[in-house]
Amino acid sequence: MRHTSFILKHSFTAGAVLALLAGCISVPADSKRAAPIDLAAKAQHAPGIALPQDAWPAEQWWLTYGDPQLNTLVQQALHDNPGLAVVQARVASAQAIVTAERADEGAQVGLSTGLNRQRYSSNGFFPPPIGGNYFNDANVQLRASWDVDWWGKHRSLVASALGEENARKAEAAQAAQAIAASVAQSYFRLQMLWARQDNVNALASVQRELVAGRKARIAHGLASADMLQSAELDLGTMEEQSARFATQAVREREVLRALIGGDTQALANLARVKPAPGANALPRELGMELLARRPDLQAARWRVEAQLGRVAASEAAFRPDINLVGALGLDAVSLGKLLRWPSRTPLLGATLDLPLFDSGRLKAQLGVARGSREELVAEYNEAVLAAVREVAQEGATLQGLDQEAQTHRQAVESSRKLLDSAEARMKRGLLERAGVLQAKMTLLRQQDTDLQLLDARLQTQVALVKALGGGYRAPAPAAATTAIASNNTK
Repeated sequence: MRHTSFILKHSFTAGAVLALLAGCISVPADSKRAAPIDLAAKAQHAPGIALPQDAWPAEQWWLTYGDPQLNTLVQQALHDNPGLAVVQARVASAQAIVTAERADEGAQVGLSTGLNRQRYSSNGFFPPPIGGNYFNDANVQLRASWDVDWWGKHRSLVASALGEENARKAEAAQAAQAIAASVAQSYFRLQMLWARQDNVNALASVQRELVAGRKARIAHGLASADMLQSAELDLGTMEEQSARFATQAVREREVLRALIGGDTQALANLARVKPAPGANALPRELGMELLARRPDLQAARWRVEAQLGRVAASEAAFRPDINLVGALGLDAVSLGKLLRWPSRTPLLGATLDLPLFDSGRLKAQLGVARGSREELVAEYNEAVLAAVREVAQEGATLQGLDQEAQTHRQAVESSRKLLDSAEARMKRGLLERAGVLQAKMTLLRQQDTDLQLLDARLQTQVALVKALGGGYRAPAPAAATTAIASNNTK
């Protein structure tokens, strides 16, 4: 006990002296910290951009289209897409790093044993009869150590690793939402290519009737060859357009097949349907909700959190590193005496590591950590503004497409009334068949424009859902900029 008290007394005396020396070592001032930015105020779209509904996307937003084929394709993509396997592997790697950092915290306990046979030198420290003879050395030692972590270095490294893990999880959510959006857009594009191909085929069928009618008129001397050639040229253009749509549809089908990770027969039974657009919705207020609902923003935020931990660890490196060590063991020159009471070798001590001169290495490391922090904060701020811009652009586009679609519906209705009138006049003998065919072609051309508008609306709806976070919600209810704002205002 006297030896233990002596060790503790002198250890704490040395600790007090070194603590006083540590007071002379100051952490460099953080002079490059950027001024705080009110991101909540900037995360707003213009008040003139508004859609009929005030809502955020649902977690499984694709279900709102009521298309079983689309639902199956999205679920298959989220299960089989190789890109998700990559990000999930990155999450597992980040979790392993967290476990490794936590393993460095707290107490460490170990057991060591040894058995040696050694000849001691006759001219060494031990004189004869020890010197010049062989002796056995047997030992067993139970050793424990504890890093006090007074300055929070290990806690900061653990927090940094947790931030990186959360960033990887947010990236995984972002990848899943991006895949779901890509599947929906590719599926809609494929269906609209098929629909436009069917429409142009119907247009070509009507054009063939016109060509046949003009051939008959030429045979009776009622029309010129120029009129026939013009009609045949229009027919060739329509057939060329149909072939182009077919080629584009095959290419798009391969894109969709790659997204879902399917084999060559994966889309063999995909039926042709005309998608119905969902209800257009845009939240009237974005603010902090947008920051919490965008997984890419959450990933950027957690990267800042991770870097804040690295900065704190770099600052703690300027302070004394205190480690308490204790051991209880047995040591003897023969196995027969190893388990006897006089063979005991208790040990209790403390180690302190205080940086006094390192040629500026710690300052350089701290400067790098702080510089990376400012870079990540700036990237986060830029990402927030980019997210707001995406929402505003897609919302404005969808708003304009709604207005355009309303106007075009009047044109389609007028074309349909014109066709009904032409058919009625032909029944009364007041109009030739060619007049009805021309009216039908006008309606089909208006329908093609309608399909183009529908395609644009579907693509923009999905893009807006993706810009709003695709139904993601950050697990933590705290505002996304809390840590960043506190860092900027310290």
